[in-house]
Amino acid sequence: MSQSGTLRQRAGGYARGEDTRRRILEVALEVFAAEGYEGASTRHLAERAEINLPAIQYYFGSKEGLFQAVIDHIIDETKAYMAPLADRVSAALADPGSSRTDLLELLCQMLESFVGLIAGGPRFESKRLFFARAEVETGFDRLLENAKHQVFQPCLELAARVLDQSTGDETIQLRALALIGQATVFCHKSVLHGLKPAEFTPERVGAIQALVRSHTQAIMRDALLVAPCQTHPAGGNHE
Repeated sequence: MSQSGTLRQRAGGYARGEDTRRRILEVALEVFAAEGYEGASTRHLAERAEINLPAIQYYFGSKEGLFQAVIDHIIDETKAYMAPLADRVSAALADPGSSRTDLLELLCQMLESFVGLIAGGPRFESKRLFFARAEVETGFDRLLENAKHQVFQPCLELAARVLDQSTGDETIQLRALALIGQATVFCHKSVLHGLKPAEFTPERVGAIQALVRSHTQAIMRDALLVAPCQTHPAGGNHE
């Protein structure tokens, strides 16, 4: 076989290998989301992915390796999804001249994006269930740490700047958690009971995002009304 033919064969094998690995990850996300880590069996995973059982060991080493790879995949997708907004948030927080209006708008956009992340996009149903399991089961620590870094920390810092409070203040930490809780409640399947259709359609996701925005604006503006007057509208030295 010529050198060019060998390279094409290798490239084709690599592409097929990547396709197989991706298919295993997608199936594993669905199975782990539905059955949990303990409930999922490698045999079932292999059957669902239409592969031989040794393929899981070949690509991921073990069930634990596959589980961690699923978490890595979700983290990478979350970072890519949030990156453009995250850059704008970082720039606004680094600028002491950022107005309360701009910071509040970014806070609303952060929460809207989080809603879109857990209730929309490819395989969102499995991701939603996966996030829900992360709140109650062990083994999901890295996923929670990523959510803290990608969502909670920026929202905390934005809320603190809007209200001219320290991020180390428990009151602002609780407020940030409450704001994010508007979105995380939709991780739970029970919220759809009584709704027709019982699914997250694009229209419904948009309605949830609009509702979260409205609530956030009302909560933050009410907090501003009862907060002591500050000399720095959106600044201050925050932890």
